Amino acid sequence: MLLFRLPEALLNPVGPLFLRASADKGGLGLSLESFGVVNGIVGVVGLLLGGILGGLVASKDGLKKWLWPMTLAITLPNIAYVYLGFAMPSTLFAIGAAIFVENFGYGFGFSAYMLFMLYFSQGEHKTSHYALCTGFMALSMMLPGLFAGALADAVGTTSSLFWLWCRAFSPSLWHLY
Repeated sequence: MLLFRLPEALLNPVGPLFLRASADKGGLGLSLESFGVVNGIVGVVGLLLGGILGGLVASKDGLKKWLWPMTLAITLPNIAYVYLGFAMPSTLFAIGAAIFVENFGYGFGFSAYMLFMLYFSQGEHKTSHYALCTGFMALSMMLPGLFAGALADAVGTTSSLFWLWCRAFSPSLWHLY
């Protein structure tokens, strides 16, 4: 439970900095308005659609069948940022498409995480177990966030190397190493 969201926990603190940083600093240079549209509208729509689809497919065929596809889907945020870091697109459409993919993948993959916590919490003290799972979920985002800044400083937040580094920590890819 602590490692499932590790790549996301490394991306969350630094991703907005990359999107907002000016082009001369290696960022995409989104204005505050464009950043708000991309994250607040496009991102939320992607997140909702991914979460709804994740719930639908898991309820239809079961989590066991969809666990690996959902785990792979949660790496889409990393792939989206690797694309943004290499391509450095200047059009709002290309950036918005990448942010949509990021949030869709997160919503779809996070459905598996939530369902796993629900299954794990079954038993006599399910409320307490679910509360512990939720605590682990929060801890899984806090601890890597402490190191995200240092990692970004070491390789550069606007560098594609940072996004590739985060991708390397993706738990869905560990079975390939």
